Order: sequence, then structure tokens, then C-alpha cells
Amino acid sequence: MAGSNNITRAAFWMIGAIVSFSSMAVAGRELGGQLDTFEIMMYRSVIGFVIVSALISVTGHWQTVNGARLRNHLGRNLAHFIGQNLWFFAVTAIPLAQLFALEFTSPLWVIILAPFFLGEPLTRIKVLAVALGFIGILIVARPSPETLTIGTIAAGTSAIFFAATTIITKRLTRTDSVACILFWLTLTQAIMGLVTAGFDGDIAPLDAQTTPLILVIAIAGLTAHFSITNALAIAPASVVIPIDFARLPAIAVIGMLYYNEPLDIYVLIGALIIFGGNYLNISSESRKIRVADK
Repeated sequence: MAGSNNITRAAFWMIGAIVSFSSMAVAGRELGGQLDTFEIMMYRSVIGFVIVSALISVTGHWQTVNGARLRNHLGRNLAHFIGQNLWFFAVTAIPLAQLFALEFTSPLWVIILAPFFLGEPLTRIKVLAVALGFIGILIVARPSPETLTIGTIAAGTSAIFFAATTIITKRLTRTDSVACILFWLTLTQAIMGLVTAGFDGDIAPLDAQTTPLILVIAIAGLTAHFSITNALAIAPASVVIPIDFARLPAIAVIGMLYYNEPLDIYVLIGALIIFGGNYLNISSESRKIRVADK
């Protein structure tokens, strides 16, 4: 009964993550013609910094915030900043379902990078998972002079930078608190956003139309990762990740209803193959954990 209740609670948290990610994508598209990606990241990070600082103050966790591994934080946040800018660019350039499908390749890039940066072995199952993911990418993107666009390249590349973010985050969680990681994330990205947005000497101010959308992006970005973290804390990844993939059909329906984007069968087939690669790796790792615990 307890296991069933945990899965139900995890599903609840993942519904929150799906709503958050979808809201961020829609708000990002609506802002695309009014703010550039650097301005979006600057405003989002400033608001995020205020929220995170307030939460740290309320919970009394300032003593866990330190700069002992500032270089690692800077590397992580630079990778995330680049990946998120590419993602916000892609959200205005390609169908939302295609963007989400390519974003789901990020865990497969983690498999490729982990042996070099975390010392994790590259097993046959992981190689097979990556191979399936690569096949899925080819089906989703269908690279050719007609179909391979700057938008699909940006979306695919953002997944690589998100994977690098995950790798460095995993290293940081061994020594630093979540409060410390989020503090440096929002602070450094606010500075990066200010520098890049102001490079041309022209930063678009927020107005009555853009402010609510920026607030949605800032809050949804925090709630999405908070929801996934809570779901993973109470249920196995092999349960949580399949639920996360439900945001692909959800965003496909949103794209169809609000932006007249056709339901592309190739995107859905490719996404299922990418999901298969991810799930194969997760199931293999879960079995290893269960055997080790016996």
C-alpha cells in the first residue's frame, strides 16, 4: 500500500512538472517577438534570485551557502545558461513537440559524458540506449537540406548543454546543498544575462504584457525542477521518467490547439524510440540497485 501511495504522490508531482514545463514553453514563445533570449534569461534569473534568497532566509539555510567550489558552480551555470538560451530560441523556431522530443535526449548525452567526468562505466546496455536515442534523433529531426533547420540544431545542442549541467550538478550535490546550488545558479545567470542582454546597449524594459509572461517562466522554471526532485525522492526513476514523457503528447496538443502545429507522426515515433533508450538504461540501473541492496 505504501508503494502504491508513493507512486500516486510521485504522479501528482510529475503533473506539476508537466504543467510547469508546458507553461514555460508557451510563455517563452509568446515572449519571442518582444524580448531576446538573453533578456528573458536575465529577467528570469533576477526574479529567481529574489525567490531563492527569500526561501533561504525563511528556512534559515544561509549557513549552507558558500563559494568553496565557485569554479564548478560557474561552469555548471554557464552550461545551463547556454543550453537555456538555445532552448528559448528553439521554442520560437520549431514545433513545440519537436523541441520536447529533442530535449529528451539529454539523459542519453549524460550516458556518453559520464565516463569522462564521473568515472561511470559505459556498459553494453548504455551503448544500446545511446544507439536507440541516436536513431530517435534521426527520425525526429530527419536531417536534410529541407528539414534540418537552425531551430532543430539549437534544440539538439541545448540537450547536450543540459546534460553537461546534469553532470556537474551531480558532482556538486556530493558537497553542496540544494540551497547553495540554486543561489549560485540564479545569481550568476542574472549577471550573465545582464552582460549579454546589455552588450548592444539596449535592454527592452518589462511592461504590462511581458511582465506576467516573465513571472510564469521564472516561477515555472523553479517549480518544474522542484516537482521532479520531489517525485524522484519518493519513487524510482523507472516510474518517474515515463510520467515525464507524458509532457510530449501534452505539448503536442497545446501546439495543435494554440499554434496550429500539425501532429507529426515522425516526431512521436522518434520520441518513443528515445524514450525506449532512456527507459532501457533506467531499468538496467534500477535492477543493479535492487541486487546490491539484497
